[in-house]
Amino acid sequence: MREAVFAIPGDLATPTGGYRYDRRVIEELGKLGWNVRVLALPGDFPSPSGASLRKTEELLAATSEEAPVFFDGLAFGAIPSEILIRVPRRYVALVHHPLAFETGLPPERVSYFRQSERAALVHAVHIVVTSAATRDLIVSDFGVTIECVTVAEPGTEPAPRARGSKGPPRLLSVGAVSPRKGFRILVEALAAIAELDWDCRIAGSLDRDKDETAALRKSIAQAKLEERVVLLGTLDEDRLQAEYDCATLFVLPSHFEGYGMAFAEALAHGLPVVACSGSATGSTVPAAAGVFVPAGNAERLAAALRRLLANTAEVGKLSDAAWEHAKNLPRWRDTAAKVAAVLEKAAA
Repeated sequence: MREAVFAIPGDLATPTGGYRYDRRVIEELGKLGWNVRVLALPGDFPSPSGASLRKTEELLAATSEEAPVFFDGLAFGAIPSEILIRVPRRYVALVHHPLAFETGLPPERVSYFRQSERAALVHAVHIVVTSAATRDLIVSDFGVTIECVTVAEPGTEPAPRARGSKGPPRLLSVGAVSPRKGFRILVEALAAIAELDWDCRIAGSLDRDKDETAALRKSIAQAKLEERVVLLGTLDEDRLQAEYDCATLFVLPSHFEGYGMAFAEALAHGLPVVACSGSATGSTVPAAAGVFVPAGNAERLAAALRRLLANTAEVGKLSDAAWEHAKNLPRWRDTAAKVAAVLEKAAA
């Protein structure tokens, strides 16, 4: 049986898109005959303490020199290259999105992460990314050759078409609350269309960035939208699917996405998407199924939502396009097959 090590910081069960990607790929690789051992790294990446780095080095040193190490980028991009030199392995880096592109970082952290990730990627025998846009970004900004990069988009399984809300039009947003997801921009836009009939539900962890969650709650209160904008927190799969089913529109004004799994999930339910232009979102969501606005522009976001809420025919057209597009999205078995091919080469 072929063997691989998955080096993942923190708890593999963490409810974010990146960890879900890891879980599903591990599951599907098992079906393909791989014996995958999860190497649980300290959970404070991408800002590890000295103790965490020492522990990480010990854990890596205890792995086989033969098995490829599939290394989640949340940790790989933050590991000093000296550790990777002292513990040479067949490292395959998984880059969901470069660490420096997390919204809200101070300039010195952006600079640090750019240098750290660039130095770490030198020690990867291959790199897996989740979108062509991310591939192009690391090739242009991180000194990586395109031949060293494989795109393995997240899988999206077929889903029932959303039936919509029985009450006011329902806006759904899915993502862990963090500055990058742009939820405060969404609230500002919703405040500008408060006279219209709608409600909004945001599903995602409220614990990832507690300061941002507090700021989001404050924004909702200041806009007097507590009864109309509901923070659901982390939902299990059945409850999340129920939220998709009751939605009219999917809206997520992320400043940056390495792929955008929630967007693909919305498409699978036949939901029209309102998103920000730039990053990988434009390639995840086809123009026929989405409306795009500049990142950080609440005024343009409000105008887009106002137009759609007043135009059921346009919403229906976007919904049909989303439903048709989703039929051709990759499945998780396709994702795992691409990762498996990379691991095969790394092990050779």
